[in-house]
Amino acid sequence: MAFTAKDVAKLREITGAGMMDCKKALTHTDGDMDKAAEYLREIGVNIAMKKSSRIASEGAVSSYTSQDGKIGVLVEINCESDFVSKGEGFQTMGKKLAEHIAKIKPANEEEFLKAPYEGGTVNDFITAEIAKIGEKISFRRFSLQEIANGHEEAYIHMGGKIGVLLEVETGKDLSGDAEFKTMCHDIAMHIAAFAPKYLYNEEVPAEEIDHEKEILKIQALNDPKNANKPEMVLNKMIEGRLGKFFKEVCLIDQDFAKDASITIRQLVDGFAKKTGTQIKLKKFTRFVMGEGLEKKSENFAEEVAKMM
Repeated sequence: MAFTAKDVAKLREITGAGMMDCKKALTHTDGDMDKAAEYLREIGVNIAMKKSSRIASEGAVSSYTSQDGKIGVLVEINCESDFVSKGEGFQTMGKKLAEHIAKIKPANEEEFLKAPYEGGTVNDFITAEIAKIGEKISFRRFSLQEIANGHEEAYIHMGGKIGVLLEVETGKDLSGDAEFKTMCHDIAMHIAAFAPKYLYNEEVPAEEIDHEKEILKIQALNDPKNANKPEMVLNKMIEGRLGKFFKEVCLIDQDFAKDASITIRQLVDGFAKKTGTQIKLKKFTRFVMGEGLEKKSENFAEEVAKMM
């Protein structure tokens, strides 16, 4: 039975096996799709298909920064169990893929999975790791940041539960300044702990500010102490409370985690003055492992019934 390139692609989609393995299997079985899938199973390639229905809601965030500190990458890779996510093989895989992203600079996840890697594609490599580790593995997302004048600082918290990539622009080269690197590390660690959404107040979308103002206005009107206050006074009160909102969602004016007597802005400005150059926080990415993913939850009786 003859087979076409579409048949190879279909078998690859069904099984998750590599293109060459699928072609080999179809050749071996004279193009019979079912027998080809069985053949892949027999030689151990088809592990990915048997795992495909499982939910990969565990995993880890990994990072890579270039030696000169100009390129930084965060990746999130998911698996099925916390045990596997902490294993050396899984952690090494994350670091290797992050480094490869820094090397080839793909535009998106789809392009990266199709990119050449170790004699096949990135997707082929992940499929091989599924066979080796024995769990479903999903490459979920990545962030690639690159700066010409400055530093990319990566921080991984709790073995990959949270990852932060911070970009800091500098007026002169501070790559050899250990104190500067410590400051960048401390700010990245602060971002991991305090989870700001934005760097600066002006980055907060107008609709988000308007929504917060509405909430603050309702709160003020519901307070009996404000019953007889003029609208102008209430508006000033709302503006004052809005400042607290900005401090909660914007990094720059938050109290520094390691020294609450100063803000992040004061920390950066103080170091800039000390080194005689401009320093500006440009952007950051914060990944929380599994954020938004559905965890698999099954009734024990149902699982027993399945086994029966």
